[in-house]
Amino acid sequence: MSASAAGLCDFIDASPSPFHVCATVAARLAAAGYTELGEGERWPGEPGRYFTVRAGSLVAWNSEAAEGPFRIVGAHTDSPNLRVKQHPDRLVAGWRVVALEPYGGAWLNSWLDRDLGISGRLSVRVGAAIEHRLVRIDDPILRVPQLAIHLAEDRKSLTLDPQRHVNAVWGAGAETKSFLEFVAERAGVAPTAVLAADLMTHDLTPSTVVGAGADLLSAPRLDNQASCYAGMEALLDTQPRGPLPVLVLFDHEEVGSSSDHGAQSDLLGTVLERIVLAAGGTREDFLRRLPDSLLASADMAHATHPNYPERHEPGHLIEVNAGPVLKVHPNLRYATDSRTAAGFALACEQAGVALQRYEHRADLPCGSTIGPLASARTGIPTVDVGAAQLAMHSARELMGAHDVSAYSAAMRAFLSPQP
Repeated sequence: MSASAAGLCDFIDASPSPFHVCATVAARLAAAGYTELGEGERWPGEPGRYFTVRAGSLVAWNSEAAEGPFRIVGAHTDSPNLRVKQHPDRLVAGWRVVALEPYGGAWLNSWLDRDLGISGRLSVRVGAAIEHRLVRIDDPILRVPQLAIHLAEDRKSLTLDPQRHVNAVWGAGAETKSFLEFVAERAGVAPTAVLAADLMTHDLTPSTVVGAGADLLSAPRLDNQASCYAGMEALLDTQPRGPLPVLVLFDHEEVGSSSDHGAQSDLLGTVLERIVLAAGGTREDFLRRLPDSLLASADMAHATHPNYPERHEPGHLIEVNAGPVLKVHPNLRYATDSRTAAGFALACEQAGVALQRYEHRADLPCGSTIGPLASARTGIPTVDVGAAQLAMHSARELMGAHDVSAYSAAMRAFLSPQP
């Protein structure tokens, strides 16, 4: 199955949290004949299709017909949202309230007055062991209410305090059951067995293709599940011929990647080295493969906004449905240089898709992504790429429907370049 707008909608709707992204990708890989390997296991030496999962991150590779350097597509599984505090229960003016806090650079106003569900994982005591179980509640149980315009100090704008103004109501009147007890029961877990939880909100409106010409895609978490999906489909469609294709999906990009499974961790480097060692190679063999390897850091890109065109670099206007975006920043907010840009430009040419080139306005601060972090951590030359979108970091975002297949096709050519 090749990448499509409908496929991306299904992927996003199945994946409300980073843990669910990994579960969705793992299920697709397993169905395609990939074998999951635990990091604590001894890995097989024979070539094959494998993947491993570390919390909200995943690495997959296909070594069936590949002995050369690595070709890697990287993306991230997390998205800005509102996350549940450890002691969430409040009773305020007769309202039952769940205390939330922003994760990453969430555009807070976009989360107001939306029907929200809950997803994440519960860490549960099972005898003397601990199990980590996914939880997902798609009922509209939470809502962060907007202040009425009549009560605002300034009717033209409203400044939201992340401590006071993004808590959610989930009922009225006194209630003896706590929010975590409610979540545990909905997950089929005894509340007393829950030792810890990672819970977050998600928008319940389904992803959909929109526009008069059905040429746009409206969905939550396009940043960066669109890249996760496109990379997954690219790997599944790749026929290795020389370079060894790898897909790595990191968690925690939106908060700096400094975790045991973020882009600043040892996850990617450790997996790549173990691939070489399991096949009978040495650390010297591993290190010799890195300089000729190439990483495409895939994260979404800013389309030129029709209502704010002045906020964009005038010489680098970016359109939706006009092909993947090559991202360049001379101060290394992106890792791209001419060596790595050429590699991705050639991949787009071989895939038969157009390529756009993005630079940020010099008078505005530029965001970053996993590219510079993973490149510095592994020493692998890296190019930062993306697909154009509007409303980045909002609860709901917008991209071109036709860009989904073009984006994945470019990644597929990148993973397995023509000789």
